Amino acid sequence: MTPPPVPRELERPPLVANQRSLGWISDHIAGIAEGRAPLWWWLAFIPSFLMFLLLIAMLAYQISTGVGVWGNHHPTMWGWDIINFVWWIGIGHAGTLISAILFLLRQRWRTAVNRAAEAMTIFAVMCAGIYPAVHVGRVWFDWYLFPIPNSNGIWPQFRSPLMWDVFAVSTYFTVSVLFWYMGLIPDLAVMRDRAKTRIRQIVYGLLALGWTGGNRQWTNYEKAYLILAGLSTPLVLSVHSIVSLDFAVSQLPGWHTTIFPPYFVAGAIFSGFGMVLTLLVPLRKLCHLEDIITLRHIDVMCKVTLATGSIVGYAYAMEFFIAWYSGSPFERFAFMNRALGPYWWGYWLMLFCNVAVPQLFWFRSVRQNLWLVFIISILVNVGMWFERFVIIVISLHREFLPANWGYYMPTWVDVATFLGTFGLFFTMFLLFMRFLPMIAISEVKGVTPYADPHHPLGGAKPKGGGHA
Repeated sequence: MTPPPVPRELERPPLVANQRSLGWISDHIAGIAEGRAPLWWWLAFIPSFLMFLLLIAMLAYQISTGVGVWGNHHPTMWGWDIINFVWWIGIGHAGTLISAILFLLRQRWRTAVNRAAEAMTIFAVMCAGIYPAVHVGRVWFDWYLFPIPNSNGIWPQFRSPLMWDVFAVSTYFTVSVLFWYMGLIPDLAVMRDRAKTRIRQIVYGLLALGWTGGNRQWTNYEKAYLILAGLSTPLVLSVHSIVSLDFAVSQLPGWHTTIFPPYFVAGAIFSGFGMVLTLLVPLRKLCHLEDIITLRHIDVMCKVTLATGSIVGYAYAMEFFIAWYSGSPFERFAFMNRALGPYWWGYWLMLFCNVAVPQLFWFRSVRQNLWLVFIISILVNVGMWFERFVIIVISLHREFLPANWGYYMPTWVDVATFLGTFGLFFTMFLLFMRFLPMIAISEVKGVTPYADPHHPLGGAKPKGGGHA
């Protein structure tokens, strides 16, 4: 019996367009890292590397001079350092969510975007880790944050949220690197077998750990990948929850609230998917990946961005409601000050970018327009940066005593350091895509019809027989 045809309105476009063969997928993805670097790559890499050098210079200047070169002052003792720390950590959440949670949920569309998103996670966490290390003031004491035995009998203060950050972020970074590298192993073997120079053969061969693609290796690989996905899933939820406790455990109006952990996690995934779209929409065109990163992938990521953006908008509304419902004049003042105080422009820009703009993704025509998707993804990242600005600066700049009120302004050192972290991020990402497969070759092949034994193109014939 032949099954009835699927109704046209229920048909989904394929995850790899134009019925590309398995050999074409290997050639096209591996070719990005094998050929000569295109002109656009150098035009992006040189400014990024110069900004990276600017970061090194700024860190040397801050460490040698002191964090007094920042714009922090009483009562705004946290400024761009913690804003940028939380923002970069949030950027790093989409990679592990795409790789781990969507893998456990068997979402096959993740295969085209997970490798680049995982790399983005690692590089974003590297940028984030700079700020807690420097903002303590005396970076040569940072090693006291780790439980290392020492002759003075000094141990970390585990009741401090700073300690929670150190352990959460370092654990997240470690598991993310392991997860990313585990997924790379089959593709590193592909690069090893395709290498045309002895140096590339040796380097890729060492990194591939002797992979030959045997049945036992694939069985062990899939078990290890599943275990790492299971470990990464709670980390996605816990890391930004712990970061939110930096604020929630305080007694400060605007911070002391139980909504922060889920609110921060939703915002992190929101900003992370915004950055994934910001990176992949232009790379899809520049690297000619339209048949692998299809409009279906863009459409689904826009829907996830819309969903998490709606959660963030709900959290904004609930914050105002609880401030009114609590009856505390201090809570009410803190939130009215956000909307109507000296920094009103930051609050309303945050609402515009994070709540109003993503609602355009309700319309299919917007989700299919790559220029609009790219612009909206940038506005999402801008809005999420201003969310951290609103939470930190506006909650601090007016404390209980009006005599201590002040107006926070970043210095040129703050701005240059932040630009330098972008240099680090894009330098690492450009080097990654230049020397490693930007897309998971083996996983993309697994979602093609040729990998399905029950598909006419890939397996069983109507009268039996071999594979196509």
